[in-house]
Amino acid sequence: MLIDSHCHLDYFSEAEIGDVLARAEAAGVGRMVTIGVRMSQVPVVQALADRFPNVWCTIGVHPQSVGEAPIVSVEELIAATEHPRVIGIGESGLDYFYDKAPREDQQESFRRHIRASQKTGLPLVIHARDADDDIADILEQETAAGGSFPFLLHCFSSGRRLCERALALGGYVSFSGILTFPKSVELREIALDVPEERLLIETDSPYLAPVPFRGKRNEPGYTAYTAKVLGDVRGLSPERIAEVTTANFYRLFTRA
Repeated sequence: MLIDSHCHLDYFSEAEIGDVLARAEAAGVGRMVTIGVRMSQVPVVQALADRFPNVWCTIGVHPQSVGEAPIVSVEELIAATEHPRVIGIGESGLDYFYDKAPREDQQESFRRHIRASQKTGLPLVIHARDADDDIADILEQETAAGGSFPFLLHCFSSGRRLCERALALGGYVSFSGILTFPKSVELREIALDVPEERLLIETDSPYLAPVPFRGKRNEPGYTAYTAKVLGDVRGLSPERIAEVTTANFYRLFTRA
């Protein structure tokens, strides 16, 4: 069984969600996590996880959404995790590519998500784009100040140095369809070097569809294509890469 550790099921219409999940099951994707990006969206992702037994959710504020409302408090985040189908916090992090919110606000929101993770023990799902050094610095600073916490660099497409600094803190790394793109040579080299026990896979659907669907809408069933490439990179069979990434998922997301 494969697990799509990061998707956005609320971006699919009510009319198509059933078919999307059926195609995922047919492709061997038995579980998936639908990810929160705004606090106003919390009831939506919780309802999806309540409705479908093979779906869990996370809650949090995406860095691109930080400027839309007052910065979420640690207490608000913790309260939202009390729902039994919430298995993680985020996605949170830094996005300096779009810069849709002031960087100082993104950083403060990120730190609050980290502190909620430290207090709850739930893993933090991290979005990192064009902000490698600040992401790593904040992870190291908050670990030194408040203790270690579980986290995942999702949809990894950053540089090797961020990967190494995150792994040194005990972090996990998840690869998406970007891994399958012809020009992602350096990313595949990084994926080869990540310790086997820290690897996860995802779609980030409906975005970033893997080859051979690149440019089309992504969906959880396409996790299998990324898994195949990750297995090829590491010399592992499809069955073995499924076994490894599923075991890692449950080790990280202990509430699942």
